Amino acid sequence: MDERTYTADAEPGDEATVAGWVHEIRDLGGIAFLILRDTTGKIQIKFEKDEMDDDLVETGLGVHRESVIRVAGAVEEEERAPTGVEIVPDSVEVVAEADPELPLDPSGKVDAELPTRLDNRTLDLRKDEVKAIFEIRAELLRSVREAFRGLGCTEINTPKIVATGTEGGTELFPITYFGEEAFMNQSPQLFKQLMVGSGLERVFEIGPIFRAEEHNTPRHLNEATSIDFESAFFDESDAMDACETVVRAAYEGVAENCADQLDALGLAETFEVPDEAFPRLSYEEAIERINATGELDEQLVWGDDLPTEGEHALGKEMGQHYFITEWPSEIKPFYIKDKDDGQLSTGFDLMHPSMELVSGGQREHRYDHLVDGFEQQGLDPDAFEYYTKMFRYGMPPHAGWGLGGERLVMTMLGLDNIREAVLFPRDRQRLSP
Repeated sequence: MDERTYTADAEPGDEATVAGWVHEIRDLGGIAFLILRDTTGKIQIKFEKDEMDDDLVETGLGVHRESVIRVAGAVEEEERAPTGVEIVPDSVEVVAEADPELPLDPSGKVDAELPTRLDNRTLDLRKDEVKAIFEIRAELLRSVREAFRGLGCTEINTPKIVATGTEGGTELFPITYFGEEAFMNQSPQLFKQLMVGSGLERVFEIGPIFRAEEHNTPRHLNEATSIDFESAFFDESDAMDACETVVRAAYEGVAENCADQLDALGLAETFEVPDEAFPRLSYEEAIERINATGELDEQLVWGDDLPTEGEHALGKEMGQHYFITEWPSEIKPFYIKDKDDGQLSTGFDLMHPSMELVSGGQREHRYDHLVDGFEQQGLDPDAFEYYTKMFRYGMPPHAGWGLGGERLVMTMLGLDNIREAVLFPRDRQRLSP
């Protein structure tokens, strides 16, 4: 068992044993201080050289930064210490010595470029502000799971090795599976739809997805975390309501439980929970408003996807999360249900002012219409027979969405690069660590 005292729990009058990393050493001549860091914070260790055993002083002050040590001694009050207390050591044990030359400075006094940080992620996360991102990410996912359970969802886990892609053969990572070609799954879309036709009805999943996109931008990854939702007897409006509930719950959880982490990131005074309903613009209104900004070289026309510059222009005008609804059927996937006129779809996107977060809609639950959709998009329905045949056995109307987990963290915290929200990113250049 871990019987040490965490630095945040050390109180004057205690006899404590603390363990962690050597954050800093300040030698002032007759007195010196070692700052020890653990997961809860930092504590000062005081060495009065003339009053202590020479070996104890030599061990404590001769150790390199970022070495792991264990210190036992009396906790005393000291107003000038960073946390108001310090330890006068009886013993210092070097548990694991660190090399004197570090690839980056965990104290943050010397900045490192992002590639260097990602190459040395273990050291990088020893910085308070970097660690804070992942503690917030963990709280965000906990809050999201709680919100899904509040909506009556069952958590599921679907395959990540599949025989066919969710949206056909583009952007797929092929692998060899016992002599056969298989792929890393782009999305749990088809599997979560099958689940709403089962006795579960309302499901969610948080898991990895893989896209062989050629993009190399600050907001794209080739392995990402998708937060997915699907519910029987929901239409697109119901799905948007659920999406808004989950996103707001993520913000609320972080606001309530991550005060120290927000402070470490300099966001304590500015972090806000969205308190207004997310506006819903039709696709037609969105392109009209983008065109009216005059930010694009060419005007958008019906059927165009929204370029990044257009998203930014509209996001600046909206100034909050908002939905774009009623996309043209021709630019949405085969599983998105059309509205009655056949020109408009039930598809929607949730937008942050800076980027898209969610894609969703009501799904096509009628077998014949679903097969027609495959053929219209140049896909072979027979390749998806495991999926389509279940629509012949009583598939209810249903709707859902997928939310990019890293994008939610990135936009929530105002990060410059999505890779900052991933422990070990996978992109076109990075396969290790």
